[in-house]
Amino acid sequence: MKQLSNYLIVLISLGAFAQEQLTLNDCYDLVNTNYPLVQQTDLLEKQNAIDIEAIETGRLPQLNLAAQATYQSEVIEIPLPDTGIVPPNKDQYRATLTVNQLIYGGGLINSSIDAQTASLKTKQKQVEVNLYQLKKQLNQLYFSILLLQENRALLEAKREQLEAKLKEVQSGIKNGTVLPSSDKVLEAELLKINQGFIELDLNRTSLLQTLASLIGKEISSTTLLQNPEISTNLNTEIYRPELELFQLKKEQIETSEQLLSRENLPKLYGFADGGYGNPGLNPLDNSFQAFYIAGLKLNWNVLDWNANKKKRESLSINKDIIDTETNVFNLNTSIELQQQQSEIDKIAGFITSDIEIIKLRKEVLNAADSQLRNGVITSSAYITELTNLYTDENTLITHKIQLELAKANYNIIQGQK
Repeated sequence: MKQLSNYLIVLISLGAFAQEQLTLNDCYDLVNTNYPLVQQTDLLEKQNAIDIEAIETGRLPQLNLAAQATYQSEVIEIPLPDTGIVPPNKDQYRATLTVNQLIYGGGLINSSIDAQTASLKTKQKQVEVNLYQLKKQLNQLYFSILLLQENRALLEAKREQLEAKLKEVQSGIKNGTVLPSSDKVLEAELLKINQGFIELDLNRTSLLQTLASLIGKEISSTTLLQNPEISTNLNTEIYRPELELFQLKKEQIETSEQLLSRENLPKLYGFADGGYGNPGLNPLDNSFQAFYIAGLKLNWNVLDWNANKKKRESLSINKDIIDTETNVFNLNTSIELQQQQSEIDKIAGFITSDIEIIKLRKEVLNAADSQLRNGVITSSAYITELTNLYTDENTLITHKIQLELAKANYNIIQGQK
């Protein structure tokens, strides 16, 4: 018999070990890995690489091909007799290939690449912020499922206690110490408990499906969610990714300012035109000729009516706007942290009261248990006290789960897991 008991213990232990378990941190990691929004990070990288390649082409020679055929109503005629100079044809043809090579661009290409890279970092940080904001939703789902899980365990304990009490009552009825039909009341209560199991299981299945969709991983109905013991760092410092996003936005503006400062700088090009036409470069040679031109070209926008300056002033105002947004975010987050800390303190106070109430409820139930065995009270009175204890124990569990949820939300508001 002892060997059989040991064997059963081993089997139960192995079953518990084999049961799949899921932690809150696992869910955080899975969201950061599997949520569809994560794909944007790689897509932005690919897009940025293509954009930079396009900018880099500004360093390469630029080729332009042009062709035209025209007919003129008049052409140049030299009114000198016997010169032998034939006027050009009224129909003229020309095809040219022009090559432009940037020699000096004032650092415009490098500044454009810097601005593009700064834009990439800002967009990627925005993706991170959007993912981070999912954590509160994940907390709510996780702890809601955990609460149902704990409620089920408590309901199971209530059922076991009622089943044991039902056996005692049935024995008492046979012996004449308990009123007849007392067992029917207990049986009816057990049926209600079975209904409670159905409701709990359906709600849990629905929430598990939602959680599975959020984290991108199938979750078995037998999966056990671990009850985390969360600690909070009760200081006023904020570590949210939004603060990094604000800083990156300011850096992006700074790179845009550098880009604007180089737009009006002189740009030096080398160029060469090669072509074939009638006439060529010599308008007095009335035949098809090959020709070329090579040289240097300087472009300098000397006067833009302060358009560039006004754009930089606008960017400077954008930086001030971002500073304002940062201050507002810090203020609102600090207020939210204070409110969440008050919520934590309030729930902790509830738990202290819950423990005292349950202690008293157990004393009352023990007295009711003795009275039922002696036929002093009915099964209905006993069930009333048992239900009162169950309700208060359920309240305690709810408050404990709410406390851990409040702590988890505090950490998310502050910027930590």
